[in-house]
Amino acid sequence: MALTIGVDVGGTKVAAGVVDEDGAIIARARHETPSDDPAKTEDVITAVVEELRGGHSVEAVGLGAAGLVDAARATVIFAPNLAWRHEPLRAALERRVDLPVVVENDGNAAAWGETRFGAARGERYVVMLTVGTGLGGGIVLDGQLFRGRLGIAGELGHVTVAPGGRRCGCGNRGCWERYASGRALLREAQELASISPAIADGMLQLSGGRPEHITGLHVTQAAQDGDEAALEAFRVLGSWLGHGMASLAAVLDPGMFVIGGGVSAAGELLRKPAEARFLELLTAKSYRAAPQVRLAELGADAGIVGAADLARVR
Repeated sequence: MALTIGVDVGGTKVAAGVVDEDGAIIARARHETPSDDPAKTEDVITAVVEELRGGHSVEAVGLGAAGLVDAARATVIFAPNLAWRHEPLRAALERRVDLPVVVENDGNAAAWGETRFGAARGERYVVMLTVGTGLGGGIVLDGQLFRGRLGIAGELGHVTVAPGGRRCGCGNRGCWERYASGRALLREAQELASISPAIADGMLQLSGGRPEHITGLHVTQAAQDGDEAALEAFRVLGSWLGHGMASLAAVLDPGMFVIGGGVSAAGELLRKPAEARFLELLTAKSYRAAPQVRLAELGADAGIVGAADLARVR
């Protein structure tokens, strides 16, 4: 059975695995990412690949990078949390590991992983949303990743949902990720705890009584325990997520939305209000079959599994 290596490169870690044709990870490795130096990042990726191939015969490497990747799947045009600027990553890594390499956007890799082996198995029209610190994702249309003219489609977090709204790190205002992300959840929870501490007792107990010390984990735990402010923070986040999903459905007509990323670990606390708002706003909802809204199944492994499979079908 053909084996490939999938590598997920983020701003703080390089996680990788040897993946078989069924999407199963049979060996793993993980290292910290030296995000300020492209050469050192390549050193770490090379070390991870060499560590994994030491015990397995692998055919290729797929790399999921948190940034804009060109249509040739070779060059990282820009990575906001890494020092890559027009970095010819595929050529550099192929020289070092002596294996075929495919470079892909990490959101695309996750979307492909969930479509092939996760929550969207058998569905040919899929939108994946990765709700983490920011908001990313990927689009699969008619069974193929949609990359766009330059290869940089799928930057879903930077769709404008509130013109003139909150300033985004990309330089624009009102981007979707400013309202539907882990940062947005935390901002909402901290503001509620500060303004209405009486309904935020659970979060405040977890944070030592200080709203500014509330973390994302505190919000999730408190919501699971019934804290009204934490539940409201998830309702607000889910509402914004559903708002954007309805707009995407009008353009793309997917059969399924898959919600992943770190915040999706909250499960129905996030999915349920997102689906409710989405169905409320869905265009022509009385005359169409609504797309399904599911939670991702592969969790943090989606990028590894997807990247490895994309290396196989390069």
